[in-house]
Amino acid sequence: MEDTVPRQNARVPLPARRHWAGLAVVAAGVVLGFPLLSTLALRTSSTTHAAVVIGLLPLTTALLSALRTGNRPSRTFWAAALAGAVAVAAFTVQQVGGALSTADLYLFAALLVCAAGYTEGGRLARVMPGWQAIGWALVLCLPVAALALAHEPVQLTAHSVAGLLWVAAGSQFLGLVVWYRGMAAIGIPKASRLQLAQPLLTLVWSVLLPGEHLTAAAPLTAAAVLVCIAVTQRARG
Repeated sequence: MEDTVPRQNARVPLPARRHWAGLAVVAAGVVLGFPLLSTLALRTSSTTHAAVVIGLLPLTTALLSALRTGNRPSRTFWAAALAGAVAVAAFTVQQVGGALSTADLYLFAALLVCAAGYTEGGRLARVMPGWQAIGWALVLCLPVAALALAHEPVQLTAHSVAGLLWVAAGSQFLGLVVWYRGMAAIGIPKASRLQLAQPLLTLVWSVLLPGEHLTAAAPLTAAAVLVCIAVTQRARG
């Protein structure tokens, strides 16, 4: 019996030419820049220190979003976000004794490129499915990955392969698909507020996985950031 139900074309069309610049920003910021810069920072910095510094990401994302998309968060949002930023900055200065280290410079650079990638990804997710936005960004990074593998010695072990698969499939693809879809649904400034929970969550994982020791300043700063979450969630952007 002949199937009378029309079959849908499963092929994904190429993005429009006007979207490739935004996809390149996502690729450079989220897929390449942030992982590379944060990894370089973690060579000399602890996970707990990096987690608190990365707590500035919501403010950075909201700022770039306002400049890029014309969104104007409320004064309450800016006040709470700036309070969180001050808490993170004070923690950083206290940890490094008043002088920024090379690791901190890497982390702040990672903030800028990641915020740019989040902003463009959230904007693109309004005109295409989120999985396509991050999927095409990953495609753009394939030549860079091939070039890096050709010049960097690789030792494949069960541990390294499992880590690579998690970063590629879990963190880079599945996580960002959900994140971009959320930004498209509720707006980039409001979504960026949820990132204020990232420092506390990372602190928890830093204890459970690598077994790092927390100083008193780290959870206190993370708690201050959580207070900012409660305030910004009530603010209307």
